[in-house]
Amino acid sequence: MNEWLTDFGMFLAQVLSLVVIGGLVVAVVVKARGEVGERTRLRIEELNTNREYRRRRLTMAASEPGERKRLLKGFRKDDKSRGRRGRKGKAESRQTVWVLDFHGDLRASATGRLGEEVSALLDAADEGDEVVIRLESAGGLVHAYGLAAAELDRLREAGLRTTVCVDKVAASGGYLMACGADQLRAAPFAVLGSIGVVAQLPNVHRLLKRHDIDVELLTAGRYKRTLTVFGENTEEGREKFREDLEGIHSLFKRHVAERRRHLDIEAVATGEVWYGSEALEQGLVDALGTSEAYLAERMKDARVIGLKLEPKRKLGERLGMAVSRGVERAVERGLEVLDASRWQKR
Repeated sequence: MNEWLTDFGMFLAQVLSLVVIGGLVVAVVVKARGEVGERTRLRIEELNTNREYRRRRLTMAASEPGERKRLLKGFRKDDKSRGRRGRKGKAESRQTVWVLDFHGDLRASATGRLGEEVSALLDAADEGDEVVIRLESAGGLVHAYGLAAAELDRLREAGLRTTVCVDKVAASGGYLMACGADQLRAAPFAVLGSIGVVAQLPNVHRLLKRHDIDVELLTAGRYKRTLTVFGENTEEGREKFREDLEGIHSLFKRHVAERRRHLDIEAVATGEVWYGSEALEQGLVDALGTSEAYLAERMKDARVIGLKLEPKRKLGERLGMAVSRGVERAVERGLEVLDASRWQKR
């Protein structure tokens, strides 16, 4: 028995060694290919096809068992008919609606990807096509969102009709981007506006002075540093800082006013935010409705295609993400079980 266990242990060790070696070889190959290949991949999603697939599944699920064979035959007949029309060139020419997504953080980190997606789209889009941007951002750094807005302006300058859909929030820098669209739509409770500028920083000069700590700040240029964290701030510096904020605010207002000419810019550029229905009354948006509802409507007479550039992840990153998602799902499931147990009868 002991001899058998020893042999079995040796066998397992050999198998494990082969698996490890194979994994290392695969990792080296993947890494080498990743270094010479593209760093991103383009993901295309046919939203019309996805919707039709879901419709068919639901129709089948709701039908009687005896009707399903007839439904399947009908689906196949429709697919063959559509294929024949395509081969004969008799299919009606339909407008294409391209869909982009932008989820903004404080630094508008997705701007680089957005710019590449816009470039790819401009190479493929035809005259008369529409671009829908599902935008969500509460704003952030001025220069970062200025660049993001400029990337969206490229679509309008190329003659493409643009529609921005806001389901949750497009405030401050987010509205700076959204206002450039030909049509701006928002969900009834989406948050919009915040056309203003804010800056704040702590000052610990009195604390340092209390402990006899000096901080030397040397500058060349009268206004190189107006307000500081460690030094003693002056009223002149504060006034200059306020002037700079007002200057940025003026640029913000001019940007919005040039793109939404019917808007009373002085009435809305107070830094306030409005919910969707209120924003419609103020003229900040053109229509109410969710992005899903708008795309579903456009699918009736247009081909709707989602476009997204995704980074190519290395093998180790993919494995790490898979393990991380597994752990998260296990924890979430455990919390759900604990929460549900409170309602179970004992």
